Amino acid sequence: MSRLLVFGLGYTAGLLADRLAGDGWHVTGTTRDGRDGTLRFDDGEAVRAEIAAATHILSSVPPDGDHDPVLVRHGRDLVRGRHWLGYLSSTGVYGDAGGAWVDETAPVGGGRRPARTRADADWLAIGARVFRLPGIYGPGRSALDRVREGKAHRVDLPGQVFSRVHVDDIVAGVIAGFDAPAGAYNLADDRPCGQNDVMAYAASLLGLPPPPFVALDTLSPMARGFYAENRRVANGKAKRLLGWVPRYPDYRLGLRALSATTSPAAVSAAPPAASVDQR
Repeated sequence: MSRLLVFGLGYTAGLLADRLAGDGWHVTGTTRDGRDGTLRFDDGEAVRAEIAAATHILSSVPPDGDHDPVLVRHGRDLVRGRHWLGYLSSTGVYGDAGGAWVDETAPVGGGRRPARTRADADWLAIGARVFRLPGIYGPGRSALDRVREGKAHRVDLPGQVFSRVHVDDIVAGVIAGFDAPAGAYNLADDRPCGQNDVMAYAASLLGLPPPPFVALDTLSPMARGFYAENRRVANGKAKRLLGWVPRYPDYRLGLRALSATTSPAAVSAAPPAASVDQR
């Protein structure tokens, strides 16, 4: 039986785990507190036993300070094994590209989170498939939810562009990566665009007016940092080597699908949102 061990069973990794469990895999995950039958991350003996039994290991745990907690605690165990290794990273490793396209050959290390770049490099060094992800959206976590809850806004920054990816396409990309060579892969949709366009379209699907414009300097430091980076993420390598094709190649298709299938009640029952940097 194929056995997956997930370090950090959050939003994205949890949906992957559900998909594989439905396909007959044995799936175990870690969390900090051992909730819902998961392993406590700091239960070293139990985690090492799962590492030894696993055929596939995926980490979605972000850096803690300036180090990767999974590699610090279990790096030697991972290197000794013969597992498939995967890591959910971030396209933030590319930093600001002035709106230009970036692929896996682009320089890394110029972004806001140097610890993420080091973790990305360290996982590559031990033979992992490193999936670099832009803004993630999906059920219970999209522009539709922010608009519906009155938390959405627009910022007047002409030329500002972001990439994004539907969580279902991440799940499909990771599964496609099971048979792919080690290396970095960008999983992003085909249509980078300004965040304002996404918010306005989400509002139109809900029959609501576009969210208001706010001044950049009124946002939190984290949000201002988000807007300080401007890039388009190319996904050609994942298409060529993984045979991956996004089911939702642009935000319009993704938001329309969510609008058609997600009721307000379902949204309120959805698991907490977790970004690439919050798993």
